[in-house]
Amino acid sequence: MNKQHQYQTQLKWTGNIGSGTMDYRAYDRSYVISIDHKADLQGSSDPQFLGDLNKHNPEDMLVSSLSSCHMLWYLHLCSQQGIIVLEYTDKAIGTMTENADGSGQFTEVMLHPIVVISDEALVQKANRLHEDANKMCFIARSCNFPVRHEAECKSQ
Repeated sequence: MNKQHQYQTQLKWTGNIGSGTMDYRAYDRSYVISIDHKADLQGSSDPQFLGDLNKHNPEDMLVSSLSSCHMLWYLHLCSQQGIIVLEYTDKAIGTMTENADGSGQFTEVMLHPIVVISDEALVQKANRLHEDANKMCFIARSCNFPVRHEAECKSQ
């Protein structure tokens, strides 16, 4: 039997600056995401869509979700395979295409993990585990676009 997990968030729009959505430019895109027992996230739309540059937007959060999910699976797989990871960084880049009607969709996310491990003899094995992490990541498996990676692994 498969296990099911549920995740609950609350969202509150905080952008009514007096006249609601009377006009496209008459309201702020700000919102707060609350999750029990966690710090609130201040959000807005992307600045290209009249959002606040200093707040998280849904597109950034999607890309960071993919990056963090991949990392967590990768660390898990390395620990199972006896590979000691000492450092892990990633610069993830998501590509979204906006359509003529204003809709859009992500067409790709590219992860660029840089990993430092303790044993040089395990670098190739560590590099291969990125494929497995990509196959296991709950978020990547839920996307209808490719999540790719160009990983670099080195030993200390």
